[in-house]
Amino acid sequence: MSIARASIDKALITWLLMIGCLLGGIWGFATIGRLEDPAFTIKQAVVITQYPGASADQVAREVTEPLESAIQKMSEVETITSSNKPGVSRIDVEIESTFDGNELPQIWDKLRKRVSDARGSLPSGAGTPYVNDSFGDVFGVFFAITTPGFTDAETHEIAEFLRRELLTVDGVADVDLQGLPEEAVYVTPDMAIARNLGVAPAALASAIANSNAVASAGSVTHNGQDIRIEAPQGSSTVDEIARLTIGVSGEIIDMVDLARVSRERVSDPDMIIRFNGHEAFTMGVSGKSGQNIVDIGHRIDARLAQLEHDLPAGVEIHNVYQQHVVVEEASNAFLVNLAMSVAIVVIVLALFMGWRAAVVVGATLLLTVVGTVFFMAMFGIEMERISLGALIIAMGMLVDNAIVVAEGMQGDMAQGKTARDAAEDVASKTQTPLLGATVIGIMAFAGIGLSPDATGEFLFSLFAVIGISLLLSWVLAITATPLLGHYFFKVGGGSADGNYNGPVFRAYRRTLDLALTLRWPVVAALGVVTVMCYIGFGQVKQQFFPDSNTPLFYVHYKLPQGSSIHSTAADMQVLEGWLKDREEVVSVATFVGGGASRFMLTYGPEEALPTYGHLIIRTHNLEEIPQLRTDLEAFGRSQLVAGEFRTERLAFGPGGGSPIEARFSGSDPVILRELAAKASVLMTGASDQLQDLRTDWRERELVLKPIYAEDRAQAVGVSREDLASAFLTATDGGQAGTYREDDRQIPIIVRNGLTGDNGGEDLVDQLVYSSAAGAYIPVIQLIDGFEYEAQNTLIQRRNRVPTITVEAGVVDGANAAAVFTTIRPVIEAMELPEGYALEWGGEYENSTKAQSSLGKQLPLSLLIMIVISILLFGRLRQPLIIWLLVPMAVNGVALGLLGTGLPFSFTALLGLLSLSGMLIKNGIVLVEEIDLVRAEGVPFRKAILDASTSRLRPVVLAAATTILGMIPLLSDAFFASMAVTIMGGLGFASVLTLVAAPVLYYMFFYRERRAEAA
Repeated sequence: MSIARASIDKALITWLLMIGCLLGGIWGFATIGRLEDPAFTIKQAVVITQYPGASADQVAREVTEPLESAIQKMSEVETITSSNKPGVSRIDVEIESTFDGNELPQIWDKLRKRVSDARGSLPSGAGTPYVNDSFGDVFGVFFAITTPGFTDAETHEIAEFLRRELLTVDGVADVDLQGLPEEAVYVTPDMAIARNLGVAPAALASAIANSNAVASAGSVTHNGQDIRIEAPQGSSTVDEIARLTIGVSGEIIDMVDLARVSRERVSDPDMIIRFNGHEAFTMGVSGKSGQNIVDIGHRIDARLAQLEHDLPAGVEIHNVYQQHVVVEEASNAFLVNLAMSVAIVVIVLALFMGWRAAVVVGATLLLTVVGTVFFMAMFGIEMERISLGALIIAMGMLVDNAIVVAEGMQGDMAQGKTARDAAEDVASKTQTPLLGATVIGIMAFAGIGLSPDATGEFLFSLFAVIGISLLLSWVLAITATPLLGHYFFKVGGGSADGNYNGPVFRAYRRTLDLALTLRWPVVAALGVVTVMCYIGFGQVKQQFFPDSNTPLFYVHYKLPQGSSIHSTAADMQVLEGWLKDREEVVSVATFVGGGASRFMLTYGPEEALPTYGHLIIRTHNLEEIPQLRTDLEAFGRSQLVAGEFRTERLAFGPGGGSPIEARFSGSDPVILRELAAKASVLMTGASDQLQDLRTDWRERELVLKPIYAEDRAQAVGVSREDLASAFLTATDGGQAGTYREDDRQIPIIVRNGLTGDNGGEDLVDQLVYSSAAGAYIPVIQLIDGFEYEAQNTLIQRRNRVPTITVEAGVVDGANAAAVFTTIRPVIEAMELPEGYALEWGGEYENSTKAQSSLGKQLPLSLLIMIVISILLFGRLRQPLIIWLLVPMAVNGVALGLLGTGLPFSFTALLGLLSLSGMLIKNGIVLVEEIDLVRAEGVPFRKAILDASTSRLRPVVLAAATTILGMIPLLSDAFFASMAVTIMGGLGFASVLTLVAAPVLYYMFFYRERRAEAA
């Protein structure tokens, strides 16, 4: 007994299957995890090492090089990049894309061991390297909190209170605080008094260091019980620190007599954050992996609402980004799009096949979609942008299976067959070709879904959802569709020819008959059109991932190296004041000194630099962004001429970096800067669509170098370290201890109070304590003056080689790929010195990596698809006919993209693969139908005409329902180019299936044609 007949005879089982899909889908939709973007692992860790006092070059040679050498031995490492600044080494370690997220913890442990082993080869002044493997954590619920009128200590208390309370919320993994005011206890000695009293700096520092130290005091035994002795309590207030005493030459001196003690903000904080122009700190909340971010977000909102009564009046919590709201809106929009797509399918089918067929196919389609959601929940596939889009991508192939079965049953029953006989007849002819075509459609996406890199991980749910939905659609097409047809279709008494006697069928039959007669001109015309469309396709703009549809965009601003964080903050205030008067602006979050916490998976925070300013600007909707960006760029570039000003749209998917990057690597920094300068000139001359040309080494920075008078200094016992310590105390101040306040540790800093605003002229008047002489010595007696020197203070390395990157953006509306094509030959024609190399980065590198990874998987997928098509027919000619149609699928795609002006993005590539699957599927069923009609003894030419005419309605209806079902996606920035690709391509593909396939069949089977003619 066939499956289709059994589905009617054993109706209870079929009903259980259908009800199971329906109820399971409802359960799945209620419990499935929800995310904004599919989770892909950021396979990157950061190693930070402090080396106080060292220049950037010393950091690179003495700290970064030994660590990189040790890390390079790890076979899992793909790329090592490092950024070297005075006193700080930062190494970014990127792991090979073939390792998945489950393997990373073990790899990070191995990295820590390598770094720990290399610790012994670092210089004595270097700190312990810190390995940060949580670099990729996403804090998707992101707040800015303002506390006007509160002290810094109270602000810290509020922040810790909120963090502590939110960590108790079910599903919250971590809470990240950023931008809290930085305080220090400053001890400013009066150097004249210290000199007269002979108080050594070491005595002052020692007294401060021990003022609040935690020390062990041992234990005693009493009645057989150990009792711990607690050390005497240290200074618990700033006033107590001021009342410390210092022993000098047998005398006790109060610190208050020779120094001023104050608690205040540090003069140069690491970061300054404002929200809508008001001082703020940020709080990012991350959810636990695999849990529903929508539920977690609502629980966070509910908890914050409860905490409002416990927070002091005036504290305000502002939303910067709410991932759960974005996800919920996306899910709701998907339901609307899905409902529209299903409604379109039902309406089109009702118009062309009658309401009965519309109900049968529409019900099968709905069961397929909800059943897919059930299996997604079962297999832990979250509902996010890609998986939701996959359901709509698969819509055309989902409806095709049901249309073929329903149309065949309806035709057979109209001729007088019973539902059981009609179901068995249709299933016997189509279930195997439909299964083979379904598997081929799934395999078209296997290359993307199984790609081991970040893009494959990002798009895996696409492959999984399409695989689940297509297989389920085939199962329901041969079970649920026959049963529903049994209930809804009527048995008639017509003839077989009566089903295809309508004017549309007669017109198509005459057209196809003429095409068979004029087969050579038809094939030639198809060839010419295909060649012209491929030429046109070469003019289509290329794009990796499109811009996001979240109404956010960024400002990046960088002052020259050496600028203070306060100068950067002042320039950001200028922008804030301008944006405040714009009605389109909802909010502006300002970050000075570094980027925000990673609040989106696709957001990459910039490296911390005091010269860096960053704005996150939210508008009411996407339509307001282009004009606002244009006006803001004009204002920023004209008013903030001292720095580099640029804006950036938020993009979907993995990638990152500037659109265009040219990397020059070699040993000599001077030559690297010369190459970068030459490349910048050539790029500017090659294209007028470039903007914001810059290098990642930034500008050289002036360094003030004292000329150490070795003979005089050593004669009085003053070393280089003593001189450096004196300069540190005179300017920024040196940490002498730690003041503990609850769980906070506030540094105690000794400084002379020298501002340094005069370029260091008064440094010569400073005093240096000589332990050997037991007295203070003026600096002027220890040096032969000062000299200025321009140094590289930001040295970038890539795979252990100094590498400078020329970065550039493109003007608004320009396509990065097209601009890159223009400048590439000019830059590659540059003559490079021996030992120097050029490498391209940016969007070209990202897309090349993704396509390369995809290319490695596609041959296997393609081979499986070809083998399946051969096994279906057991011959070679039929599969060859079908595969000859595939290259022509680009024709409609080129026309659609050129007509709309949309770029061919990575999502459009997905649409092209989907289109290929649909085309192959239609071709398989059509060619199989021709073979079956010929097997019944029908003459060769008539068999082609009859079989093709019988397939007209399923092909046209499947194409029409799919094309119209794509309409809701045209307004989605992520799926727009994919929708146009499928719509334009499928319209042309239908012609290929209904005309080109029969004509090629007629030409390939020339012996049968001649035999019939004879």
